[in-house]
Amino acid sequence: MTDIDRRDLERTPEAARTTAGPGAPASPAAPHIAARLFAGAAAEYGADAVSLQASTLGEAIDALQAGASDSAARVIGRSSFLLNAVAGSGREQRLSEGDRLDVLPPFAGG
Repeated sequence: MTDIDRRDLERTPEAARTTAGPGAPASPAAPHIAARLFAGAAAEYGADAVSLQASTLGEAIDALQAGASDSAARVIGRSSFLLNAVAGSGREQRLSEGDRLDVLPPFAGG
């Protein structure tokens, strides 16, 4: 983890670090993953890298939204997700320890 990632993690809302969804603590067996937020998602969230625990892609998305402002949660909800550089295949996709989730907000243009 770089110094930049550590500083961003320190700013990560507690809910994103410790929950698998709104109000639901992640199970102790849930893997730790790294999430990187890009462009508008990072700007709204206030960090470009966070660490969280989640067992599925859906839980990771829920955890990010739970730890976010309303506007950041909306951007995350409209975003595309890459899991280890491959497009996410659905909210039920299982996560493994050390996975990397990229959050890509919608981009204008083509």
